[in-house]
Amino acid sequence: MRAITLVENTCGNKNCIAEHGLCIYVETERHKLLLDTGQTDALIKNAQLLDIDLTRVDTIILSHGHYDHSGGIIPFSKINRNASIIMQKTAVEPHFNGERYIGIDMDILELPGVRLIDRDTRIDEELFLFGGITGRRCYPQGNKKLSCIKNGEKIPDDFVHEQCLVITQNGKNWLLSGCAHNGILNILDRYKKLFGSYPDYCISGFHMMKKDEDYLDEEKTIIIQTAKELSLMNTIFYSGHCTGIPAFDIMKEIMGDKLIALHSGEAISG
Repeated sequence: MRAITLVENTCGNKNCIAEHGLCIYVETERHKLLLDTGQTDALIKNAQLLDIDLTRVDTIILSHGHYDHSGGIIPFSKINRNASIIMQKTAVEPHFNGERYIGIDMDILELPGVRLIDRDTRIDEELFLFGGITGRRCYPQGNKKLSCIKNGEKIPDDFVHEQCLVITQNGKNWLLSGCAHNGILNILDRYKKLFGSYPDYCISGFHMMKKDEDYLDEEKTIIIQTAKELSLMNTIFYSGHCTGIPAFDIMKEIMGDKLIALHSGEAISG
């Protein structure tokens, strides 16, 4: 399997664009796919620099209904209108950070490849999607500011619109998540219920970023506890984007070689 971080908040390749967002390009035996698309056309510019032909992408998996993961879909559609664009049906609900709209561009729904699904879906022998994450231990504190509109009422976001991709390749399982709004431990709990063990590799933001770097005691406790539990798993974790550099550094001290940073333009090795 070949995987490359096309878009992330920081640069690994000085010629690539970094932006607040995430886009992971993956080649398997059957597929050329994207998990998310960042927030602008940066994925297209970075793909050109990295000699990645986006016209050959057959599938886009949208991890959840936020702009910084879906914003590249419209620019992508101008060069590729054949790819399937798979998202949870609740991803189209309006989403907010405070009063600021952070949901998807509704023009995306007019694209021919859009496929709205509900919770778990087996795509083929390589690809499986799951949602239905209900656990709330070590729940990201940044979620408190996020809301959505259901039945005309603005309520705290329940992140039903979040889905995770499992790729099975060469006897190994890769778990890909965009931001882990439901909490990476809760996602892994659901994964273990489905598959009986933890994945070999996991690519995900951990949603621990703060605009100010001074974490409250509760926030720091969640970061440390999460890192301690992840360090006990026989899994290699790749993280960035919404994890935030201070939180990543705290976790790195605990997890060591089990935690690797994502950067725009860098390959992900398994």
